[in-house]
Amino acid sequence: MSRERLYLYDTSLRDGAQTTGVDFSLDDKRRIAALLDALGVDYIEGGYPGANPLDTEFFVKKPKFAHARFSAFGMIRRTGRSASNDPGVAALLDAEADAICYVAKAWDYHVRVALGTTLEDNLAGVAQSVELAVQHGRETMLDCEHFFDGYKANPAYALDVARTAYKAGARWIVLCDTNGGTLPHEVERIVGEVAKHIPHDRLGIHAHNDTENAVANSLAAVRAGARQIQGTLNGLGERCGNANLVSIIPTLLLKKDYAEAYDIGVSHQQLAALTKVSHTLDELLNRAPDRHRPYVGASAFATKAGIHASAVMKDPATYEHIVPEAVGNRRRLLVSGQAGKSNILAELERLGVALDKNDPRLARLLEDVKEKEAQFYAYEGADASFELLARRSLGTVPDYFEVERFSVNAERRHNAKGEYVTVSEAVVKLRIGEDTSISVAEGNGPINALDLALRRDLGKYQPFIEDLELVDYRVRVFQGGTDAVTRVLIEFSDGSGENWSTVGVSANIIDASFQALVDAITYKLLKAGAK
Repeated sequence: MSRERLYLYDTSLRDGAQTTGVDFSLDDKRRIAALLDALGVDYIEGGYPGANPLDTEFFVKKPKFAHARFSAFGMIRRTGRSASNDPGVAALLDAEADAICYVAKAWDYHVRVALGTTLEDNLAGVAQSVELAVQHGRETMLDCEHFFDGYKANPAYALDVARTAYKAGARWIVLCDTNGGTLPHEVERIVGEVAKHIPHDRLGIHAHNDTENAVANSLAAVRAGARQIQGTLNGLGERCGNANLVSIIPTLLLKKDYAEAYDIGVSHQQLAALTKVSHTLDELLNRAPDRHRPYVGASAFATKAGIHASAVMKDPATYEHIVPEAVGNRRRLLVSGQAGKSNILAELERLGVALDKNDPRLARLLEDVKEKEAQFYAYEGADASFELLARRSLGTVPDYFEVERFSVNAERRHNAKGEYVTVSEAVVKLRIGEDTSISVAEGNGPINALDLALRRDLGKYQPFIEDLELVDYRVRVFQGGTDAVTRVLIEFSDGSGENWSTVGVSANIIDASFQALVDAITYKLLKAGAK
């Protein structure tokens, strides 16, 4: 049976740039576009040429893609102008792009109130703008803004906007749930009605996530006839984000009903890079990856309870909806206070540690874990600290260095410019073998100063830690009040691209942080084979 082609259209570089706290540089855009092309996405929307200098520069020279088509986004001609005399349309035509995606109002209320024009003039603007782009040899699309709200208010006019673009030669007419308020059953019904007027292979869906239904709405639109899906990596976008392509792609490729009916142009080999692509984007944005993100999160295939862990080991297919490796992820049997021997054995096996289930050290290790977690340690989020705990119980972690003492001081003072600044200074005294050293460092806060001082002089081990980078620092407080207990989770990475997390617990946040820092460096030395 032949399968219908679905096309993936990524808007991360435009919609994603509207995410709170996200600002792409030109280099970021180029790197993300290359990731998307390698993943197998069909269209990559680079931004809005003419709207800002960065996007305009991005379209001066079209990126070299192996697969994807490069698309420029912009508005149809403004009221009172012809399409050929509109600077916004001119910027789109001047852009080095394969395709142009216009946006136009599809809700009659917005046409009258927001644009202040007539319904007829809006339709004329759609027709003229699409026709001009087609004449210039561009693959042309129309994003019908607020289409679902418009359809509910005035279905005849919303359909007129879509049909006008179709008759003018638009390759794709994309129905937008712009405020994210439409539900899946409504999307399926409305797209199905539109599909009676416009061919399936010309219809697209663009869903926002304001009701947590953007992925479901996109899939509902496919069932009803849409054949282009617009979305973003990791669901980036304004407010609550857009449809998450990181969830949509594996669903279409791995779930039977979709996989048998549709071809999305992404191979299984490309899909296996999905987790890496998702995490790479987070790294470029200086964000910690969401551990609970479907398919690609660190907890997406994690089992904590002991009874489930035992069953997962025997028959993982009944506990996991896909094979984790299909998306480049892996199974994790978490070590926690709820864990049993199965979790511990599975995690040790993953670490390359062979231990018989009847070995008395296993029971001791399990008790150690439970005792630690009773003190608020959390090894499910600190894999490196667990490995060190396990290997120390087996006597396989060398004593690389000993911290004899450390201190941290925070001081507010005038700098050379006469400005008040707060400076943190840390002092660490280390013993390595027979040698003792004292390191001092100033930092942006006490933890940063402590990290710098600890790593300033590790003697013969210094070459092993030169590429270390602290990428995430998280604090949780238990038993709030003056007797609070603080848990610190720290994540490091190195030049190999490996990430690992460590944990420290104490009534003193500095002490908890120092525990996690020492574990992180010890783990790096262990993995590097330091003697």
